[in-house]
Parts: sequence; C-alpha cells; structure tokens
Amino acid sequence: MLKITTYLLVVLLAGCQARAPQPLQSREAAAGDWKLPYEYWQFVFFAPFALYANVTLAQIIDVDGYLNRFYTLDATGNDPKVQGTWSNYSRGALMSFNKAKSLPQYMMFCWDSVIDKKTYETSIVFSPEIWQRMKTPAEHLDYDGHTVWYDTLAIGLAPEGKVRLWLQDVGDHPNIPITPNKIITRSGKEMKFCQGITSHPNGYTYFAETPEYIKGKTYPYGSW
Repeated sequence: MLKITTYLLVVLLAGCQARAPQPLQSREAAAGDWKLPYEYWQFVFFAPFALYANVTLAQIIDVDGYLNRFYTLDATGNDPKVQGTWSNYSRGALMSFNKAKSLPQYMMFCWDSVIDKKTYETSIVFSPEIWQRMKTPAEHLDYDGHTVWYDTLAIGLAPEGKVRLWLQDVGDHPNIPITPNKIITRSGKEMKFCQGITSHPNGYTYFAETPEYIKGKTYPYGSW
C-alpha cells in the first residue's frame, strides 16, 4: 500500500495523464489472471436523497499496474429511494465516462459533500475476492435471458464522509455489499491529494429539496 501511495504521488506531481507508462502491480494482481470477460466495468457515485454530493476527481491503479486518471466524470446521482438508510436496490445508469477496461487495485477520489459543506478524499484498496466476484457471472439471468455480470461498482456517499460499496445487480436481485481491504476517508489538512480541489470554490449553499428535507431532522439524517 505504501508503494502504491508513493507512486501515485509521484505521477501526480509529474502531471501524468490518462495512463502511467510504467506499471505497478501488487503481488495479488500479478499472481492471477484478472482479464475481464466483458469489455469494461463502470463505477457509479450516488448520494442519499437531498443530501447532495459530487465527485470532482477520480484515479485508479488497475490490476495491470497502470494509473488511470479521470478528468471528466459522470454526475453523482441523488437517489429518492435512499432515505434514512442505505438501500441494496439503488441502481445507476449506463456511464459515459466512469469506466475502465481493467479491474481496480486502488482507487482515490475527491468529493464535495454539500450537506457537510466540506471536501473529502477517499482511498480504497480492493481485494482479489472482489476481482473474482466481478469476473464471475451471476447464477441468474436478466429479464431478456442474458448473462448478468457484476460489472458496475456502486459507491454511496453520505454525511460525515461515510462511503459504502456494492456490486450492482439487476431486477429484483439486491446489490451485493462489498468490503475492500482498506477504505480511508480524510478531510481538511489530513487530505494528501485533494487540497483545493472542489466544485464549490465560493462555498456551499443548500438547494433544491435539501432545506425542506432536513427541517426538523437530526444530523446526519440517517444511519449510514
């Protein structure tokens, strides 16, 4: 993990874009065959209803050891079905930008929590168990009789900087909660990469349904 973090810092300072020229693999990634049986996997960010958040930067070191930097991201969803607690049925749409051809070893993203009025930095280290699940088809088919792959990583962003992960399923089948090897969320001076990265440089203002939704409720507005 130290090597990955140090490497990420070096390429950031060097202004690396898209993919780093020299790969860095963990022992687990180098030891297995992690080639995807489908074209790409995607990642979907979403927040509970009216508790808005948005992701400004994402970077992934994939199992082939390459750094992927995402300059443009799909919008962070705001799910009306997620109120007071997480739902295992929150589903994201097909992404235009949030996708990669190799599975993730390590992911870091910067995000604004509008409800918390602050920026967070989240780092995730994925496990071979997660990679294997993403390579293995579901035991059920979709409505059209096609194979179901766990090719969508759903990432929930809640107040207090809470982050949860699922592999998205289809239809009446619940999403699969997953626990990575490590997940750390930092804010303020503890952030290593996200200092000054925000889509709210002039401060945060509650908007849309938020003021009415939180009226009479107690922070953090649910159990996350």
